[in-house]
Amino acid sequence: MDISFMNFPDAPPPPPTAAYSHAVRMGSFIFVTGQLGVDPSTNALVVGGAEAQAKQIMRNLEVVLRGAGTTLDRTVMARIYLVNFVSDYPIVNTVYASYFRGAAYPARTTVGVTHLALGAAVEIDLIVAAMK
Repeated sequence: MDISFMNFPDAPPPPPTAAYSHAVRMGSFIFVTGQLGVDPSTNALVVGGAEAQAKQIMRNLEVVLRGAGTTLDRTVMARIYLVNFVSDYPIVNTVYASYFRGAAYPARTTVGVTHLALGAAVEIDLIVAAMK
């Protein structure tokens, strides 16, 4: 199987200290690198805590998926990382759920972590079924 490494100019670029692609396609799946709540126009975390960051993350994921030729509704697995699990879980869960139709939610793991890059409160990565 061929592997395609993908980067998209409209998505936030990797920080200078990180070496990664926005997404990698292997067969019929696209593995999307964890996104932070970084505004691509400023390359800085958005202000407003976990809720604002979660909204920006979901927009960033949509940009990456659009570039890869697929959509959020083809997500098969999501992983969410939260620095303040207890306080931010309900907020992030509400934002995340609003991006999916009906009860068609992907499989998901949500974990608490001690720190995220750039001092972020939230990070989300995806595994998505590619369009044919």
